[in-house]
Amino acid sequence: MLENWVVEPVCLPLVRRRCHVCASDTFRTSGKFRVNAHHKLIDVWLLALCTTCEETTKLTIMERMTVRSIRSELLDRLHDNDPVLAAELLQDPVVRRRNRIALDWDNAWRLDTGGSDHLDREVIDVSVRFAAQVPVRPVRLIAEGCGLSRAEVERLLTDGNLVSSVRLSGKLSSDFTFLLKR
Repeated sequence: MLENWVVEPVCLPLVRRRCHVCASDTFRTSGKFRVNAHHKLIDVWLLALCTTCEETTKLTIMERMTVRSIRSELLDRLHDNDPVLAAELLQDPVVRRRNRIALDWDNAWRLDTGGSDHLDREVIDVSVRFAAQVPVRPVRLIAEGCGLSRAEVERLLTDGNLVSSVRLSGKLSSDFTFLLKR
């Protein structure tokens, strides 16, 4: 029987960027935007606070765009400080590259296994779905979902008792399946 697991975010990730005030390297975002219009041009920033000194930094989302070139639904979401839009924009590689930031997903996601009835079975067939592009090590997911240590999962992988069509070393942020034999 195929088990369905879901990796879902529980909050916005921390932003890795050097603070110019205290030299900390993490900021947290609350999903608040600053929209500034100057005649027919508009600038949009996502606001983030330093986790150490509470200094505010602005992550550039749009610069000097004409107001008419922005869809009205998007403009409404920016004015409403839509947290879902903030999460989407933080995951956009263009926004991350423009602002020279990286995301820290530690403690910002959870694994929903649908219960623990699979823990006592000899063979487990699992499909893992990502609700957002959260980069996670599959070995960590499997260890957490099956109640094993990471070393045990690595041993099962080495012995050929853990198989998948994707490479289980490194980090993944896309759906995958695996078969675990105990």
